[in-house]
Amino acid sequence: MPFARLNRATTPTSHIGLGLAAVGRPGYINLRRDRDLPADRSVDALRARTHELLDAAYAQGVRYIDAARSYGRAEEFLADWLAARPDAADIVVGSKWGYTYTADWRVDAEAPEVKDHGLAAFERQYAETTGLLGGRLDLYQVHSLTADSPALGDKDLHARLAELAASGTTVGFSTSGPAQADAIRAALAVTVDGEPLFRTVQATYNALETSAGPALSDAHDAGLTVIVKEAMANGRLAGTEAPAVVQEIGADAGLEADAVALALVLHQPWAGVVLSGAATVTQLAANLHSPLLDLDPERLDRLSALVEEPEAYWRHRASLPWS
Repeated sequence: MPFARLNRATTPTSHIGLGLAAVGRPGYINLRRDRDLPADRSVDALRARTHELLDAAYAQGVRYIDAARSYGRAEEFLADWLAARPDAADIVVGSKWGYTYTADWRVDAEAPEVKDHGLAAFERQYAETTGLLGGRLDLYQVHSLTADSPALGDKDLHARLAELAASGTTVGFSTSGPAQADAIRAALAVTVDGEPLFRTVQATYNALETSAGPALSDAHDAGLTVIVKEAMANGRLAGTEAPAVVQEIGADAGLEADAVALALVLHQPWAGVVLSGAATVTQLAANLHSPLLDLDPERLDRLSALVEEPEAYWRHRASLPWS
């Protein structure tokens, strides 16, 4: 399994990955994008920004990179970088299928992505992904699996995913929404020929949204690698947007608020890889300081007061504009 390579690593940043959602396309729902991205959001400009981030991440010990078919040209940008960096053979590459990017490089598109978890969508998107990443694809995930997704009961799809796993590509899933725990537990029950189908789970977990924690612990106990996304709640836990307690804990330790947000997730015993969604090299450097923070019981208690009800959290997330 590719994540065994990360588990053998001993650097402080070995359990931090770089997600490309914020830089693979001009529009996303992170806060402060007007300050984080260049005024020129052309394909070439964001390709250059992505490569700058990948260079910095690799130099500082990051070895997991996360992309998706719906992240605009993220797979393409990553493929270009990998082709130019033969020394980066130890990178673990994950991507996702299930959403099609439909914004056509516009920020104001009415429907920036369209969901389809059918077998035909998998076959089309897998061909697109491997056409770019070829043999560098280590992990392919169902994107935003929910408890009512047809992918959970599609035996033909399960058989095809099992074939992919048998060929050496790890099969996983990501989740989203207030019922993440239900989706995780339903996915854990999916088997092919008596063997569990999914070997990784990627879910949202942060100081504001902790509801998936028990299910992620179950997944870890079942042998899955847990990948955490949106540790900074789409920017709500970073910079001046962060609650006062997050900023205060960071200031006391000489760190930025985003390092506190990431440190809280890294503190969870089931967390295998925690994604940085940095859009700038400065943000990435701040994120990578998170292992330095000691979260003692008093700090953990202060952070626990930030937890929101899942439905409220996800309503707020759905209201964030693409920018």
